[in-house]
Amino acid sequence: MYTPFAMHLFEFLVVLHVIAGTTGIIAFWGPIVTRKGARNHRNWGKVCCYGFMGAGGLAVVMGLLSLFGPEERIPSFTDRELFAGLFGWMMIYLGLLTIGFADYGLSVVKHARHREALRRPRYQLVMAAVVISAVYCGYYGYGVGNTLMIAVAVLGVVAMAIQELFVWRTRAPSTKAYVGEHFRALIGMGISAYTAFMSVGLIRLVPEHVFNPLIWAGPSVIGVGLIIWFTLQAKQTGNRKSPPRAAPTS
Repeated sequence: MYTPFAMHLFEFLVVLHVIAGTTGIIAFWGPIVTRKGARNHRNWGKVCCYGFMGAGGLAVVMGLLSLFGPEERIPSFTDRELFAGLFGWMMIYLGLLTIGFADYGLSVVKHARHREALRRPRYQLVMAAVVISAVYCGYYGYGVGNTLMIAVAVLGVVAMAIQELFVWRTRAPSTKAYVGEHFRALIGMGISAYTAFMSVGLIRLVPEHVFNPLIWAGPSVIGVGLIIWFTLQAKQTGNRKSPPRAAPTS
C-alpha cells in the first residue's frame, strides 16, 4: 500500500518527469530544423537526448512505484491488473526504450569509425535491458488482453534487432551508414518518449481518451513519416553528389 510519503514522492517525480520531458520535447525539433552536423544541431541534440534520458529514468522509477497500490493513486481506475500493465510494466519498458534509443543515437556517432566499440558490455547491456523489458511487457499485455502493450513491445524488439544487425554484421558498412542509424534511433527516441509522456498526461488531462488508439498511434505515425521523408531526402542528396559515370570507351 502507498504511504503518504510515497504519494508525495510520486507527485514530485511526476513534476521532474514533466520538466525533463518538456525539455526533450521542445529540443527534439532543434536537430530536425537545423543544419545537420552544425554546432546548433549537436547542441540541440544533446539537450534533447539528456532531457529524454532523464525523463526515461524517472519513468522507470514511476513505473516501479505504480506496481504498488495503484488503486490508491488513481481511485477511479478499478482494473488493478491493467493499471499495473499500462502504468507499471509498460512505463518501465518505455522508459528503458527511450534511454536505449538516446544512448545508441549518441554512441553510434561517437564510434562512427569504430563500430566494434558498440559491442562492448556497456552498450550491449542497455539494449538487452530494453529487449527483456519489451518481452515482459508484451507477455503481460497478452495475459491481460491488451493489444497496445503487445504492439509497443514488438516495435521495441524489432528496433533493437535492427541496431544489433548494424553492430554485429561482418560486412563493413558504408562510411555514412552511421548517419541513418543515428537518425532512426533519435526519431525512435522521440516516438517512445512522446508515448511514455502521454501515458502520464492523458490519464490526468483527458482520462476518457486514455485508451484511444488514435491518440497513442499519433507519435508513431509522425515519427515514421519523418523517417521516410528524411530517408528520401538523403537519397536525393546522395544522387546529386554522385559523380557522373564516365562514357564507355570503344
